[in-house]
Amino acid sequence: MKDESTGDAQGAPDQGGQNEAMWRGLLLGTDRRYARARGWLKHVPSEPRCKMCAAPFAGIGQPLMRLLHRDPWAKNPLYCTLCFNVLDAHRGGAEIEASFLFADVRGSTTMAEGLSPTDFRRQLNRFYEVATRILVEHDAIVDKFVGDEVIGLFIPALAKDAHAQRAIQAAQALLRATGHDDPGGPWLPVGAGVHTGVAFVGSVGQPPVTDLTALGDVVNTTARLASAAGPGEVLVTDAARTAAQFDTAGLERRELELKGKTETTSVFVVRIHAGAPA
Repeated sequence: MKDESTGDAQGAPDQGGQNEAMWRGLLLGTDRRYARARGWLKHVPSEPRCKMCAAPFAGIGQPLMRLLHRDPWAKNPLYCTLCFNVLDAHRGGAEIEASFLFADVRGSTTMAEGLSPTDFRRQLNRFYEVATRILVEHDAIVDKFVGDEVIGLFIPALAKDAHAQRAIQAAQALLRATGHDDPGGPWLPVGAGVHTGVAFVGSVGQPPVTDLTALGDVVNTTARLASAAGPGEVLVTDAARTAAQFDTAGLERRELELKGKTETTSVFVVRIHAGAPA
């Protein structure tokens, strides 16, 4: 779902108004059963988790999840069996306003040259683990890990009207967790982008490779923001700032010429550095 995303919601699979209504209920939080389930599941230890409902696949919660049929689905361990059955039975989705966080390891090519393949893998695995924990804590769906990048999806069902605010907070927390407020420097240089807008969110593909993801211009724009961010920077668009009612007093403002965009994109630069307030 990086730059290769088509951005055309019309090309996404959908089976008509009935499935769209169901998906809209899931994504907007009007389906109370799903909201309640994720609300308590995210507090049961431990990682990794189902990317849709946050059911834990390890730790003390694992035996209970197996009894509830929320163990990892055999053909796609990113989902529990129960959630994947929903994706399989109701392929489709809906267009909704949501917020997106892309966080990108900066200089990963140079880093890989200076590390053994095994050590580089350990660094990325540590990044994935930290990012997963932070995204779940901030009510996000862990959309994907693409190489050295993590993608978080913040929908109203989980974060309610605060989805943009939670995305910005998650980006700041992730940069702090990777050491950007450490006087000794980060253990991994990371930059991030946050954007808000309308996207198609739903299940894409055919079993056994069906995936919950998002498509649209807002997704591509967020990916390019992360690529443009320097280490320790979160680039926040006007749309995300407005939706989050985020205080940008004193922040640098940039006008970016992003690949594929006909107009410049205005962003505010949130920096995480040693001595910065939490």
